[in-house]
Amino acid sequence: RSLMDLREIVSALNNFAPLSLAESWDNVGLLVEPSPPHAVSTLLLTNDLTEEVMEEAVQKRAELILSYHPPVFAPLKRVTWGSWKERLVVRALEHRIAIYSPHTAYDAIPQGVNNWLAKGLGPCTSVPLHPSSAPSCPAEGTHRVEFSAGNTKGLDSLISKIKDIQGISCLTTLPARVEGEEQTRVSLSCSQKALLEIVELLSQNNYKTEILLLQKPPLPHTGMGRLCTLHEAVSLSHIIQSTKNHLKLPHIRLALGVGKTLESPVKKVALCAGSGSSVLKGMEADLYLTGEMSHHDVLDAAAKGISVILCEHSNTERGFLSELRDVLTSHLQDKVNIIVSEKDRDPLQVA
Repeated sequence: RSLMDLREIVSALNNFAPLSLAESWDNVGLLVEPSPPHAVSTLLLTNDLTEEVMEEAVQKRAELILSYHPPVFAPLKRVTWGSWKERLVVRALEHRIAIYSPHTAYDAIPQGVNNWLAKGLGPCTSVPLHPSSAPSCPAEGTHRVEFSAGNTKGLDSLISKIKDIQGISCLTTLPARVEGEEQTRVSLSCSQKALLEIVELLSQNNYKTEILLLQKPPLPHTGMGRLCTLHEAVSLSHIIQSTKNHLKLPHIRLALGVGKTLESPVKKVALCAGSGSSVLKGMEADLYLTGEMSHHDVLDAAAKGISVILCEHSNTERGFLSELRDVLTSHLQDKVNIIVSEKDRDPLQVA
């Protein structure tokens, strides 16, 4: 295999799953970078970067670790041998290993973690519970303001006052016919702060004003969580078994919805890999499927007749890595040897 420069790989990874799709609270992208140039021939995939996985990366001579969960999340005030997360950074830099984390960007993409989790349900159609928005539009401003002026006297002076306000863009004037009368239609984009100043100016002159809130259009099939509608309803016990098979788990945790049994039919499943409470809250479905939820959120769902399947946080994510290995091998044009960690595992077990 040939070598790939780290920056070339990072660019390809960002292209595969744009970091703009990640949640605002997340910490994604290249987290640890050895001094350039840094060539990569082996990339190790892991769900969690533990010290055991770091040791494996050193042994297998990986030059880059893609850790689904970011090992550096809260800011580090020092990098010493004192805490395990700091030791990861020390070892990575000593052994010239870069660390990249995609986390919620991989939750959002159409062929990401949630899509993989949904494959355990059988034939279904799925839509994101919280669709992602296109990052680039609208390019400027949060509001569009439009107003018409019948008499152009004073309009030039008003427009020049508007242009002096900070946060104004795309100001256009067009001749328009309003109720049979020739008028000038003024349209502009502006920020929330500028909007208040514009409205004040216009109200002094009694212009009929329309204000539109500019929204970024949703991206198809992209976003957090999935609402899956099965092609045919199946029993809850059937879903339990197929989920265990898909995730390769001997058991899951189950909360039966009030009035439900193992034979109750399931047609709609709301799912979210990892910790699903905030994403699933308030969603109408027969079943919630996630890694972990708070006790009170489970009680709330069950009270509404929604059954809940919990599989532990990382068990709903880890199986995606072998699918990811094949997809990224192709995306990186087979130039890098991609391996899945053998030491990465859920920290919880049944004792």
